[in-house]
Amino acid sequence: MTDAQETTHFGEQTVALQDKQGMVNQVFHQVADRYDLMNDLMSGGIHRVWKDALVADLAPPKRGTRPYRVLDMAGGTGDVAERIINASVGYSEVVVSDINTDMLRIGAERARNWRYPAQASFVEANAEELPFEDNSFDAYTIAFGIRNVPRIQKALNEAHRVLKRGGRILVLEFSQVDVPGFDAVYKAFSDRVIPPMGRLVTGDPQPYQYLVESIRKFPSPALFQSMLSEAGFRRVRATAYTGNVATLFSGWKL
Repeated sequence: MTDAQETTHFGEQTVALQDKQGMVNQVFHQVADRYDLMNDLMSGGIHRVWKDALVADLAPPKRGTRPYRVLDMAGGTGDVAERIINASVGYSEVVVSDINTDMLRIGAERARNWRYPAQASFVEANAEELPFEDNSFDAYTIAFGIRNVPRIQKALNEAHRVLKRGGRILVLEFSQVDVPGFDAVYKAFSDRVIPPMGRLVTGDPQPYQYLVESIRKFPSPALFQSMLSEAGFRRVRATAYTGNVATLFSGWKL
C-alpha cells in the first residue's frame, strides 16, 4: 500500500498518512509562541517536574575525554536541552532538532540567554529521516513529541540508528490516566477546559482539541515499549508519573 493510500489518525479524524505531517505542522505554527504555556495548561504546570525527572534519569556526565552529545528531537523551544546542558555544567552538546521552523526560532532566540549558549545548536529535521550519521549521539531525548510523528516506528528506528553503541533513548509522553476516579476528572478537564482555555490563549481552540485527542490515540505503555524493542532497544522500561498522566520510557542501544 502506498502512502497515498495509507491512512492514520489526526486526533479523532482519519486522514491520509501523507497529509498528517502538514496538519501537525500547522498546529505547532499556531501555538509556537505559547508552546510552554500550552504544556502548562495540559499538565497543570507539572510538565516542568517531569522534564526535570527525565534529565535526572539521563544523568548527563559533567566531565570526560570528549563532549557528551545529545539529540533532543521535537525539542524546538529548547527547554529540555537547556536542562541537560545545565545538569552537565556545560559539558553536554545538545542538537535541538524539530521539523517546525517556528518552534526552532523560539528555541534559538531563548538560547542566547542561556548559561551555556554555545553548547546548543538548532537543526530542522524530520524525525523519520534524520540528517545525521550512524552512531553519532550518546543520547536521544524527545518530550511530548513522538505522538505527533506520523510513522512512530520509523522514527524509533532512526533514533536507534543515530545512537552510539551504549547510547540511550528517553521518551517523555502524555499517557492515558488509569487511576479510578482520577481518570474521569482528567477526561472532563481535557474535554471541557483545555480547548476553551486554548481559545483564550490563541483565539482558536482547534490546536488544543487536536492535542487532547492525540493523547488518546497514542499507543498504550505496553505497546509503545514493544515498539522500542522492535526498533532494537534493550532494557526497555516505563515509569508512570502523576497517575499515568505522563510516562517516561527508556531503552539502551546495546
